[in-house]
Amino acid sequence: MRLDKYLKVSRIIKRRTVANEACDAGKVEVNGKIARASYDVKQGDVIKISLGARVQTYEVLEINEHALKDDASKMYKIL
Repeated sequence: MRLDKYLKVSRIIKRRTVANEACDAGKVEVNGKIARASYDVKQGDVIKISLGARVQTYEVLEINEHALKDDASKMYKIL
């Protein structure tokens, strides 16, 4: 699954366009490297997002094409 879609489906970022813009601006890293929106997310990847003064790090646990609100938080673990 594409990185921008994963961020939206997992509800880490609310809109896919915002996720895409964050990737284009170099604010999203996967496994320590700046990632493009087209990066193919895999289980075990570590995603680091820097938005403003806030920096969050997540580990990918599952990849689902669709997720309900309650299931979205099971797709990742906050590090």
